[in-house]
Amino acid sequence: MKLNTFRKPPSALLGRTILAGLFGLSAAAVGISNTAYADETCMSPYMAKITGQEDFVYVWTLGVEGLGDGQDKLVTIDVNPSSASYGTVINSLSVGGRNEAHHSGFTDDRKYLWAGGLDTNKIFIFDVHTDPAKPTLSQTIDTFVSDSGGVVGPHTTYALPGRMMITGLSNNKDNGGRTAMVEYTNAGEYVATHWMPTDENLQGAVKGGQFADGYGYDVRALPRKNIMVTSSFTGWSNYMMDFGQMLGDAEAMKRFGNTVVVWDLHARKPKKVLDVPGAPLELRCAWQPNHNWCLTTTALTSQIWMIYEDSAGEWQAKSIGTIGDPSKVPLPVDFSILSDDSGFFVNTFSDGKTRFFDMSDPENPKQVYEKVIGSQINMVSGSWDGKRQYYTSSLLANWDKKDDADEQYFKAYTWDGKELKEEFAIDFYAEKLGRSHQMRFGAYSLYANSSILDDQKHLAATSVTD
Repeated sequence: MKLNTFRKPPSALLGRTILAGLFGLSAAAVGISNTAYADETCMSPYMAKITGQEDFVYVWTLGVEGLGDGQDKLVTIDVNPSSASYGTVINSLSVGGRNEAHHSGFTDDRKYLWAGGLDTNKIFIFDVHTDPAKPTLSQTIDTFVSDSGGVVGPHTTYALPGRMMITGLSNNKDNGGRTAMVEYTNAGEYVATHWMPTDENLQGAVKGGQFADGYGYDVRALPRKNIMVTSSFTGWSNYMMDFGQMLGDAEAMKRFGNTVVVWDLHARKPKKVLDVPGAPLELRCAWQPNHNWCLTTTALTSQIWMIYEDSAGEWQAKSIGTIGDPSKVPLPVDFSILSDDSGFFVNTFSDGKTRFFDMSDPENPKQVYEKVIGSQINMVSGSWDGKRQYYTSSLLANWDKKDDADEQYFKAYTWDGKELKEEFAIDFYAEKLGRSHQMRFGAYSLYANSSILDDQKHLAATSVTD
């Protein structure tokens, strides 16, 4: 089954001033602010923020051999309902070859988007501020492995002040899960490698449980507590293997991470290694100033874990809930927390569902809603106001479903607090784009001094409304 590409009729756009949100200005945050606005609620608190309606979603997309040009690409989708091109692909920028396109992230000033390839270890740096509707490839880092001293699989690209912190998934010695974080300047200059603590070398960290496996995956910062948190996954030998083959390989199934590490943010030193068994993937830290906790979900055991500061000031980990039926391994993947920490959406790849959990009691989340988005699902990005949720489908090239179940899409929904309503969908196979993976938001309002914004303001001022 394939999706149709469609968008809502323009009649709903009449009577409005086009691109009214263009006139807001943004500021580059240097720390978390109680009054700050943001777009994707999973992004760094150090980033410049969108203060109104996002104009674009950039989708980092895996190339498929024989489909279109077969290359990985950054796809730009117009998501502003006030735009004449709303609900359509307005730009596609190929980067050459297939690199296992995966995750991406902005610099703190939000002028550049860094996007990694898990297989080739290349990092593509896109200029998204000169013309937000048409990003350009500004720089390619192809020395990641040699720069870092053997780190493989650049995954999360996370903004710190003047820096990009990149988590690795693997290493070039055994292609296993032991790895590090790699720090660069915003200009793409290598700074340092921060290896994950292991039993053989805890680097001063306290081992809080059974494991110190040295695996890595995601990273998030909680600046007011001076901590970073990292999660763990698996190495190159597993994530580049066919999914069915891996599931049948008993040794391969042993090669998944079971830890979350709490780091000293400023010193870049590990403080404590926590047991979180079952491959903890995405991390999301609370936004509210009285919430000293982060969440993660475990792919193999379908649990929700809280990483939290206890009354004694010590960081701990505990399971606080389950997702779906763990015995059926629904494979929880991405999730998006609301900006007031009152709930979150979490996707389960195997059954194609998104679920909403109420977090009124943070230590006792309750599922209150679910919806099938497609035959498979991976990433979700939510707007700061909680009114819009966006979904994509691809997990990994060799892990996606086969034949008709291999849907590749981008879908936009509105959320009224009770129900998701689909606004439009784009079939990435029908458009010959490839496998849609991670999303990042763009907006003209971020770049108030650009000539592009001046042109859009002129259009808005001269537009006819009824």
